[in-house]
Amino acid sequence: MRFGVFFELQLPKPWTENAERDLFHEALEQAECADRIGVDYLWAQEHHFLEEYSHSSAPEVFLAACSQRTSRIRLGHGIALMPPGYNHPARVAEKIAALDLVSNGRVEWGTGESSSRVELEGFGLEYAEKRAMWAEATRETARMMACTPYPGHQGRYFSMPVRNIVPKPVQRPHPPLWMACSNREALRLAARLGVGALTFAFMDHREARYWVEEYYEIFDRECVPIGLDVNPNVAMLCGFSCGRDGERARALATEGQQFFAYGLSHYFRTGTHRPGTTELWDEFAGSPRQPMAGMGGIGSVEEVTEVFAEFEDSGVDQVILLQQGGRYRHPDVIDSLELFGAEVLPAFRERAAAAEEAKAKRLADAVARARERIDAPAPAVVPEVEAYPSMWQRASNTAEVVGPDRSVNAAALWRLHAGRRATGDGDR
Repeated sequence: MRFGVFFELQLPKPWTENAERDLFHEALEQAECADRIGVDYLWAQEHHFLEEYSHSSAPEVFLAACSQRTSRIRLGHGIALMPPGYNHPARVAEKIAALDLVSNGRVEWGTGESSSRVELEGFGLEYAEKRAMWAEATRETARMMACTPYPGHQGRYFSMPVRNIVPKPVQRPHPPLWMACSNREALRLAARLGVGALTFAFMDHREARYWVEEYYEIFDRECVPIGLDVNPNVAMLCGFSCGRDGERARALATEGQQFFAYGLSHYFRTGTHRPGTTELWDEFAGSPRQPMAGMGGIGSVEEVTEVFAEFEDSGVDQVILLQQGGRYRHPDVIDSLELFGAEVLPAFRERAAAAEEAKAKRLADAVARARERIDAPAPAVVPEVEAYPSMWQRASNTAEVVGPDRSVNAAALWRLHAGRRATGDGDR
């Protein structure tokens, strides 16, 4: 089993003048620490408008900075919001590929759609359409990274003509593909589509075993890849704080983990938010504390080792450590990671390579069957695309388009262009 670290970039109010700057630079130091101690993955979310809960609205920028301060850790864009109203698919393809290049092929491409009304309606997206938007955009973005040129698409949620999307990623046909899974139905879908499951849901090792077993059973029987390769993996988020004294570790980190859960509920389930006005931390501080699952990674070295060994035995491929939340202090995060790297992580790393080799052998037939079902895009019929000035010059004898003073009648030019589209010469 591998480990990752998770960056939601939480920032409870009140905010000082330099609070966001400090938050980002402390997170970069935490990323360096994780790389140094041997953590294998770093995950950064994409969220918008979620004040206090997540200031990670441009994870590709944060991850690019991480790529230049680390050498081996995998960089998880987990997640990129795929509905085209958030990000045009071509822009996602460009950003993921560029990040893969600057990191020398270390990107993990996580995808999702968000369920927050604050986010969805902020970008004019319909809740009921978001899963279909995700599927169309994810399938086509994978093709954009792999095809030279991309054959174009006429779809329900976006359309574009033949274009060659550049740059191309180091990892071909595209970086490993994941999707966010907040429930078991989403995990089942991830298995059917051949993508890794990022289970941003707290659970214990017994529940995790059921999720993992079901995922791999479905992958074995039903996988029809949405991308151009498969990535059978199950990763789960777990609260984390490791200390010499288990009680002190819990005292330092529990409040931050509870704030994480409170903010999640506020924006995605039960809250009422007034942008720029709601004081989320104050509301949290005045609320009764609820029992939380997924807190097993908080405690002494011995306690967290036991909990993670249970997840390893359950078949979880990766545990993602929620090491920063609420007002959990940066120095304490670093101390916790350093102790984890020195006394917990080495034994898991020793076992990981052998476990992955055994997994690859066990899944070889299922992976081969899934790859045979990949829906490869048809070759593109590549039209010529004339520059506008050249197009105008060719039409310069048409008085309707170009007047005596050489000015261009844009409406007439568009009618001329539309006529050519109707005859199949639209890109000329």
